[in-house]
Amino acid sequence: MNTREELRRRGNAIREQLQHGAYPVRERPRATTNIPGLRNYTGESIFGAVWARPGLDIRYRMLATLSVLTSLQRLSQFQTYVHSALSMGLSPEEIQEVPIHCSLYAGFPSAVNALELVHEAFRERGVEASQTEAPELSLEEMEARGRELREQLFGAEGQQGYASAVVDLAPDLRTLTYQYGFGEIFFRPGLDLKSRVVCATAALAALRADGQLRNFLRAGLRVGFTQEEMVEILMQTGGYAGYPSALNAISIASEVWS
Repeated sequence: MNTREELRRRGNAIREQLQHGAYPVRERPRATTNIPGLRNYTGESIFGAVWARPGLDIRYRMLATLSVLTSLQRLSQFQTYVHSALSMGLSPEEIQEVPIHCSLYAGFPSAVNALELVHEAFRERGVEASQTEAPELSLEEMEARGRELREQLFGAEGQQGYASAVVDLAPDLRTLTYQYGFGEIFFRPGLDLKSRVVCATAALAALRADGQLRNFLRAGLRVGFTQEEMVEILMQTGGYAGYPSALNAISIASEVWS
C-alpha cells in the first residue's frame, strides 16, 4: 500500500519530468504557493496518485489534461501545462491541435482563447508549429467521409438516443457535425485518431455531456484502447474537472460496457 511519502515522491518525480511550473505564465495565482499543505495535496493526489499510475501512456494523460483545461477555460493553468507538454516531448503541432479539436465540444471561442496562450508559450520557448494545409474537399465529400468515420467510431449503437431528436428537429445540425466535425476536424494533421478520441473523451467527461460521452467510450475500444486505459483517461480528468465529473463518467462507462 502506498504511503503519503511514497505518493509525494512519485508526484515530485512527475513534476520534475514535466518541468511543471518552471516557466512563468501571466495571471498565475501566486498566492496559492504560500497556502500550507496545498503543494503536498496536489503532489500526492494528482501527480503521485494519478499521473504516476502505470495504466496509460503519459502522452495521453497530457492530452486529456489539456483537453479538460481548454474545455473548462482554466486558462492560466492551461498555459502552465502547455509548457509542461513541450518539456515532456509533445510536438507543437500536437499541442496546437488540442484546442482546435475541443472546439467541437466547448465551442470555437474556447479554442481561440486557448490558442492565444499556446502561441504565447511557443514564442517564449522559441518553437513554432508547422502549418500543414489539408486538401480542401467539397461539402459533399466532407459529409461522406464524416458519416463513414462516425460509423467506424460508434457503430449502430451510436445512432440511438439524442440522434433521433436531431433528425426530427434539426437535421441541418446533424449534417454540420458530419461535415465539419467528423469530416473536417478529425482529419486534420497533428493528432492521430486515437489521440483525438482521448481529447473528445476527456472534454465530454469534463463538460458532463453524457450522451456524447457514451459514444466515445465505445469509440475508445474500437480504436484500440482497453477498458482499463479508458478508465485511466476518465480518472485523469478528476483533478482538473472535479472528482464528481470523473465518477459520473466512470459510472456511465460501467453502463456502456456492461
